[in-house]
Amino acid sequence: MGDPVRVQLLKQIGKADNVNVLRSLRDQVHEHMKGILQMSPVEQFNEQLNELHDSVICRSIILAEAEMARLGIGSPPVPYAYLLFGSGGRQEQTLSSDQDSGIVYDDSVIDSEGTRAYFQQLTSIIVSILQQSGYPLCEGNVLSDNPEWCMSLTEWKVKLNGWFAEPAWEAVRYLLIMADGRSVYGDHRLALELKDHYFNNVLEYPNITRRMLDNTMRHKMLLGVFGHLLKEQYGTDAGSLDIKYGAYIPLVNAIRLLAIQAGIRDTSTLSRIRALAVHDKLQSDEAAAYEQAFRLFLRLRLMTTEQNEDGLYANNGKLSSRSLSREITEELKSALRTGKKLQRKVFKRSTGRLM
Repeated sequence: MGDPVRVQLLKQIGKADNVNVLRSLRDQVHEHMKGILQMSPVEQFNEQLNELHDSVICRSIILAEAEMARLGIGSPPVPYAYLLFGSGGRQEQTLSSDQDSGIVYDDSVIDSEGTRAYFQQLTSIIVSILQQSGYPLCEGNVLSDNPEWCMSLTEWKVKLNGWFAEPAWEAVRYLLIMADGRSVYGDHRLALELKDHYFNNVLEYPNITRRMLDNTMRHKMLLGVFGHLLKEQYGTDAGSLDIKYGAYIPLVNAIRLLAIQAGIRDTSTLSRIRALAVHDKLQSDEAAAYEQAFRLFLRLRLMTTEQNEDGLYANNGKLSSRSLSREITEELKSALRTGKKLQRKVFKRSTGRLM
């Protein structure tokens, strides 16, 4: 049975004519989805929540375009695609999510400086509307109003080529971010062409995979050598479990690297796992185990501490260990062991050596 409240929210978001209305609807989305979290299957909940996030983001872009017209600047001079990265690109945003975004635009118009100036002003308005709607800025400055993430298709290809040729730590981090990129608004053809360039070239550079592996293995599963959960030791979060960086991110990153190596262009973790199985890169029992572990990590991540800081929704990714039943704790330990096996598999596949 459908969720009539969610359906109504989607309709209202699609009609929101100013940022105040949009902010009110974003707040309603947060409260409604928070209220049904515990009673919903996690995969279904995640899909529905991310559809709502996408809707708010798209409406913000439409309002920004309208503001550009109101200011007398006009419509976009060329087609463009608005890209989401991070959890937004993977369609795995929690109730709170920051802005990880970029723009790729057509460069068929001769007036490149005028086009660049238009999109710099447009993205500034988009980012502002999203902030007012409760989405904090990306701490790493992966934002559509950053000129480094707002470029023409040709400029993007040149940028990617530079990252491929000189894969320093930051360049590799950006290449991994790009793998999660998803077009949420505009001319999706541009995003597809950019993704084509990425996958047609990324594996042509033999040292890229090893550099990506170093980044991928940086975060470890929060399971100690004696099978105990590794808890935060200090500060206000002492005793809590870092679900985001000690469970969710290590698994997401490992699956992403396997997908890149296999040329799989899906962005969501579950879609990547399934595609890896279809392409015989994972055995069916392995894929089932990774899916099960991911669903648990995703559910626990959705349960982590939510905060409202200066009107912006935030989440530190941590969960009180006392909030977990004995059954869930044992399930988490089992899932973390599965995650460790996955990390060993990725290491061996990338290096030919045991971890």
